[in-house]
Amino acid sequence: MVEDVVRTLGFMCMGSRLRRIGERLQADTQQVIDEAGLGIQAGQYPFLAAIDRAGPLTIGELAQAVGITQPGATRTIGQLLELGFVDMQPAADDQRRKLVSLTSKGQHLVDHSKKVIWPRIAAAVADLCGDLEGPILQQLAAIEDGLAAVPLARRKPGKEEEA
Repeated sequence: MVEDVVRTLGFMCMGSRLRRIGERLQADTQQVIDEAGLGIQAGQYPFLAAIDRAGPLTIGELAQAVGITQPGATRTIGQLLELGFVDMQPAADDQRRKLVSLTSKGQHLVDHSKKVIWPRIAAAVADLCGDLEGPILQQLAAIEDGLAAVPLARRKPGKEEEA
C-alpha cells in the first residue's frame, strides 16, 4: 500500500488535506442531492442560503457572503439563473446595481431543502465529527480568522522550526 503523504506530512499539507476533506464532503452531499432529484450542485446551495437569509444581494455581496472570488460568484449565479432558481434585476435606488433574488422556484427549493436536505447533511456531518475532541467548528473558524488576519507568508516560524 502506498503511503498517504498528505496525511503523514501534518501541518505541511494541511491545505491539501482540508481540500481533500472538503471535496469528499461536497461529493457525498452531491450524492444526497442527486438521490433527491433536485437538479442543483452542492456548491450552489450556499448562494441560495445567503439570498434566503439576507434577501436580494449583489454579486459582490454574494461573493463575500460565500467567501469566493467575484468571477466565481458570477459563474455560479449564471448557472442558477439558467436553472430558474434566481433572478437578477436592477436595484430600485441605483440602476447600476443588479440584485440577485430567489424566484418562486428557488424559494420552493430552499424551503424544501431546509426541511429535508440540509438537516440530513448537517446530521450526517455532526455524526461524522461526533467523536472528535474539541469544538471542530470553532477550531475551523479560528483557522480561517487567523489566515485572514495574518497569511502564512507573513507568519514567523515557531521556535522549533527555527532550530
